[in-house]
Amino acid sequence: MGPKKDVIDIVTELGGIKSTEDAEKLFAERLEAEQLARLNKVKNKAVRLKIANAIVLCNPDNVFVNTASNEDRQFIRELSLEKGEEKSLPMENHTIHFDLKDEQGRIIDRTFYISNEGEQVSSLGNKMDRSEAFKDIKDKMTGIMKGKLMMIGFYLRGPVGAPASNPAVEISSSTYVLHSADILYRNVYADFDQEVEKLGHFFTNIHSEGLNRPEDLPNARVFMDRSHLTTYSFNCTYAGNTLLMKKGNHRFAVDRSVYEHDGDQLAEHMFITGIEGPGGRITWMIGAAPSGCGKTTSAMAGDQFVGDDLAQCWIAEDGTIRSINPEKGIFGIVEDVNWEGDPQLMKCLREPGTEVIWSNVLIDETGKPQWVGNNEEPPPQKGVNFQGPWELGMVDEIGKEIPMSHPNSRCTLENRALGNYSDENENGAGVETRIVTYSGRDSDTMPPVWVAKTSDEGVVIGACIVSAATATEVGATGVRRQPWANAPFIPGSLGDYMAAQFEFFGSSRIASGKAAILAGLNYFLTDEARGGSSKKLLGEKKDVKVWMAWLERRAHNEVDAIETPIGYLPKYADLKNLFKSKIGKAYPKNLYEKQFSLYIDNITGRIDLQIEAYRKEDRIPQKLFDILNKQKQELEALKAEFGSIVTPQQLESASTG
Repeated sequence: MGPKKDVIDIVTELGGIKSTEDAEKLFAERLEAEQLARLNKVKNKAVRLKIANAIVLCNPDNVFVNTASNEDRQFIRELSLEKGEEKSLPMENHTIHFDLKDEQGRIIDRTFYISNEGEQVSSLGNKMDRSEAFKDIKDKMTGIMKGKLMMIGFYLRGPVGAPASNPAVEISSSTYVLHSADILYRNVYADFDQEVEKLGHFFTNIHSEGLNRPEDLPNARVFMDRSHLTTYSFNCTYAGNTLLMKKGNHRFAVDRSVYEHDGDQLAEHMFITGIEGPGGRITWMIGAAPSGCGKTTSAMAGDQFVGDDLAQCWIAEDGTIRSINPEKGIFGIVEDVNWEGDPQLMKCLREPGTEVIWSNVLIDETGKPQWVGNNEEPPPQKGVNFQGPWELGMVDEIGKEIPMSHPNSRCTLENRALGNYSDENENGAGVETRIVTYSGRDSDTMPPVWVAKTSDEGVVIGACIVSAATATEVGATGVRRQPWANAPFIPGSLGDYMAAQFEFFGSSRIASGKAAILAGLNYFLTDEARGGSSKKLLGEKKDVKVWMAWLERRAHNEVDAIETPIGYLPKYADLKNLFKSKIGKAYPKNLYEKQFSLYIDNITGRIDLQIEAYRKEDRIPQKLFDILNKQKQELEALKAEFGSIVTPQQLESASTG
């Protein structure tokens, strides 16, 4: 059951504008003539009512309508510098934005779904009753834009013509938010009405940074109203909490895919990239990973880049799975981005010609952005970073060394700046998707790559992602379950979401020979976990190109594999050849054996963890438990025959024996 619709719309109740006539009267009173003329070109009545009520609630001094013109974009850039939300850097069109010191990631403890009586909300998210949320928003958001300029933009999350795109209104007093929105999303001001009419819905996002003071952070909030497809955000500055078209609207897209397009659409936390195979063919791949776990690296490792964070998917009339990136830019983590692993991105960051908004990196004494893992020499000695003035060797109040950049420091830029960007992203037909991967920050359990034997087993790979916490969530620590790397953005029942996944990938509408292979990826296996003494990775960052190349060939049935209880593993000879041809690197047999031996106790322990956790959830399909129990039984049989560590050679003999 999806979210209830017959409940009060908070912004409408607080604004009190419920008729077209009242909205028109308000606009005439509150907007200057030029801005009124701009707004009058957006005629959808429901959209106009939302905007009218947002004006009453927030009470700005003035309103600005962003028409997507070059002049409007420049006005927002210049105002952001004037307000101090951004500062210019020596590189042309590069600016720096610093989030509040204690808000360097998603404020998960102050982020809520607005819930209704009798409605199921994900156990992995916070919820607040509608009446309580009403009081909180009324108390903290009424008049929050007094003395400020309200800016309004009309965007499309996805290319024009795609059935899985989402129209969205962005309303904010933050120039940083509107500047970022123009880089990351398609401003379709002139076509917004027709997109809303065609797609039958729109999202509304209302944000104000408030007074932008650290003492206001306890009163920071992010609310998602699933019933009315509206987000509210206030007293916060980090783009993940303020640029609500990103993860706020992604939650709505997930809801719609589960409850309104059951079996036909998906909304995923996935990169999209094209991998070149023999003869120059391009095979399109989408892949899930929690934020900070390699999505951008994976996306850039492909030969044709489409996106690094989000994917909207559907089954087309020709029986293919199609995918689009709802964004047209990247809001990418820069830690460990360097010339060796990310040459295309580094060209944009270090050479003139690309507009870039930096956040929470170090700005050194020359005005150059610096970050942990850029591997450039000489390392900076002084500068200004996310916590203020910085110099090498500084420690915090508990004696911990302060890094030169925050682990969640970011760069924001348009995809088209990347040398390997594919304009297929702007094709409303999407890209034909043949590979789906799931990965997390797993140091000790799964091999680098494996392919599910069936689509159902592939869905279970996604359901069972486990990952170390990263810096993208304030206060998060330890190793946690990260189902589909999408769990923080699944508003409803995990069981409903899982059922939709089984239905989508197992759909009879997918044409013969057009199904995607579903696979696991793990870049974070350590030497220590495979009998060594080092905590270093068992391999290199660039090895991802090989795992992806092997998947490309597997999708076209061009490489054989070893059948195991967890899925199909690559054979050594195929990987050896791909290491040489793809990255010019030798691949020793002993490294292969370390990476692809199954450590049975680790895997069965992981299975037990998943079964126990999912038993506590409502409406989980029995199929999940059947698959996990079967895998565990087969793994225990292998252990009885070969011991707790089973090598690829032993696995091959078992599968052929």
